[in-house]
Order: sequence, then C-alpha cells, then structure tokens
Amino acid sequence: MGFNQGEVVAGHTRTLYCSGQTAMSADGRPQHDGDMAAQLALSLDNVEAVLAEAGMSLANLVRLNVYTTDVDLLFQHYGVLAARLGAAEAAPATTMLGVTRLAIPGQMVELEATAVD
Repeated sequence: MGFNQGEVVAGHTRTLYCSGQTAMSADGRPQHDGDMAAQLALSLDNVEAVLAEAGMSLANLVRLNVYTTDVDLLFQHYGVLAARLGAAEAAPATTMLGVTRLAIPGQMVELEATAVD
C-alpha cells in the first residue's frame, strides 16, 4: 500500500495535507508500545518532519485531527501536544476522535495535519 506522507497544493497559497503520523521510527518501525506520552511526542516529531520537507513548521498548522485508541489516557498526556503547539504559537482547529484501533497494532495515537503558508 503506497501513499505519500504529504501532498502540497500550490496556488496563491500552498496547502499541505499531511497523512496520519504515528510513533514510527525513520525506518518505519513502530515505537513506544503502550507509552502514550512518548507516542504523542514522536507522532508530533513526524508531523514536524513532513512540515519541514514542505518548508513549513507547526506555526503553519490550520487543522489537526487527533485519533486515539484511549481518549482518557490521551487527555492525561495532552500537555505534551499543547506545550509543543503553544511554543510554536500554533492554535489549529483541532478534533479528537476515539477509535477502536489504528492500522499498526500497539499504536495509540495518530495525528493528521493540514498546514497553509
């Protein structure tokens, strides 16, 4: 199953539609099984990497969808996400959705982002 990590649509402005990012290493291996805080941090690192490839940063985020297999546990660690977004002065429209499972077993959170510059 092939897909792009992000697609840029260029016109008067550029819009980046970022595929869902999870706690995967650079070589595509799942990381931090069972550790919500670490998964959230690495997922956000991966969002930042896709943004950087497009010449953007967290400050360019206009939308962030958060998918999680455990809403209550995510709320306990939401500060990880809030601190990073706050430091970037980013306040994207955000939706959090509880899901039964994600595509990779052991993954607990997935971040799907849209950015504009």
